[in-house]
Amino acid sequence: MKDSIDSANAPNIVGDASKANSFDAIVIGSGMSGGWAAKEFCEKGLKTLVLERGRNVEHIKDYPTATKESWELPHRGRLPLKIEQENPIVSKCYAFGEATEHFFVKDNEHPYVQVKPFDWIKGYQVGGKSLLWARMTQRWSEFDFESNAQDGHGVDWPIRYKDLAPWYSYVEKFIGVSGNRDGLYQIPDGEFLPPMELNCVEKHFQETVNKTFPGRNVVISRTTNLTQKHNGRGPCQYRSLCHRGCPFGGYFSSNSATLPAATATGNMTLRPFSVVHSIIYDEQKGRATGVRVIDSNTKEEMEFYAKVIFVNAGTLNTTLILLNSTSSRFPNGLGNDSGVLGHYLMDHNYRARAYGEYEGFEDMYYYGRKPGGWYLPRFRNLGKDKQDNFLRGYSFSGGASRRRGNVGENDEPLGAAFKEKLTEVGPWTMGVTGMGEHLPYFENHVRLSKDKKDQWGMPLLEIDSENKQNEENMVKDILQTASEMLEAAGFKNIKQTDSNQPLGLAIHEMGTARMGKDPKTSMLNGINQMHAVKNVFVSDGACMTSTACQNPSLTYMALTARAVDSAINELNKQNI
Repeated sequence: MKDSIDSANAPNIVGDASKANSFDAIVIGSGMSGGWAAKEFCEKGLKTLVLERGRNVEHIKDYPTATKESWELPHRGRLPLKIEQENPIVSKCYAFGEATEHFFVKDNEHPYVQVKPFDWIKGYQVGGKSLLWARMTQRWSEFDFESNAQDGHGVDWPIRYKDLAPWYSYVEKFIGVSGNRDGLYQIPDGEFLPPMELNCVEKHFQETVNKTFPGRNVVISRTTNLTQKHNGRGPCQYRSLCHRGCPFGGYFSSNSATLPAATATGNMTLRPFSVVHSIIYDEQKGRATGVRVIDSNTKEEMEFYAKVIFVNAGTLNTTLILLNSTSSRFPNGLGNDSGVLGHYLMDHNYRARAYGEYEGFEDMYYYGRKPGGWYLPRFRNLGKDKQDNFLRGYSFSGGASRRRGNVGENDEPLGAAFKEKLTEVGPWTMGVTGMGEHLPYFENHVRLSKDKKDQWGMPLLEIDSENKQNEENMVKDILQTASEMLEAAGFKNIKQTDSNQPLGLAIHEMGTARMGKDPKTSMLNGINQMHAVKNVFVSDGACMTSTACQNPSLTYMALTARAVDSAINELNKQNI
């Protein structure tokens, strides 16, 4: 099917008059991909119901800590020990703090079963985790879509870079991406706003690495923090308080961008507090007709109906819904003829980090708190680089800074000496984090508990997933290469750390309802449409066939915009 950015006129869909809860389209989830599905359907004239299991969060109005200083918070931004002890999983997340805890699901609010350790970080509200993401946006390259076919791990992607390239551009032009056109095939150039600027130590590191290590290219991070006003939003204020919600719209979120666009059409009905129980499948019609919903507050059960359904609840909740959508036709989950639903769960390998101090540039500082640093795209197992002990590769991100207020625990707590210390700055430091590709393994999977249920009567999700030897070998190489680059750039006191964190904490969970060419080995075709149920589409992280080593959200958004365009074309042709 040929992609077209300019879709045909919206189809004339007539809902069943006997069903008051009928819409043209239903979107399950309002986060990164769900917000895009809502925008695209609504702007093309379809009456669209957006279901969100959490509370409503309105842009600006519902960012209670966005403009507060640390001294205005009861515990100066730190979480009370009691909260940390009651939430050992979500407390591991770097963004979870006193100023942001209201955007996270506490551990006891939606439990799950860890067959093997897995840190599931959840954000149940309108906008989902688009309020909390790290905002780094790199395109995938051609070889990322070919890797499975080349080395035999995972099934071949049913699409290639050329299929998604115009949709990357379409999304980038709307969300606003600051970045530089670097001419690197690993991260193809896109539609960029002016880039931010590396600070002096980051530039020194960039110059040293690019000169010393051929094939390694340090570039400015590409982020959805706006460097200039864009589509009525921004610019970024260099506060680096993004996870609180940005009243300036300085970074992309569903709340600041896609959902307001959908609302402006008058075609969106947003229903928060709606836990989707399952998708209704009509065996006589051979299609899905709607969804079953449980009101999260009242526990009331209800049904909504539509011609097309997009499942964008987030990888694990999307899979939970599909597994729970059983019928005599699909006893093992909706569309699960292949038996792969729930399998091939992946997450990025974020365990390896390095740190160093730099003596020099002592008379230099920087403006504001830049929300992005530098990025080094994949260089392992590309071109002439061949590794014997692991497949695929990894990227790096990092940044340099200086701590202000050089106060030690033995200093006087008050007085002139104390105030003088507050004006001092410490040495330059650099943190480096590796992000490795995780291979797809059938045995890494999720399933429904047979006897444990949540407060809404839904089965708990059991997660059985782990790193394998390929990932362990990759961690060792990440630590070695990070340290050698810091050393080459003159950093001292270099330290390596392997967090040994389980899967999940990268918050890039993917797979479990993968795309593919063959219905016998995949759930979805090349337009994110179920092979077996033609009017159901999945375009969040569950659809991914591999992880590459780029941050995935931009790809989710591009896949979703493309999938909606394809769904409307199919509706116009009366194929669904």
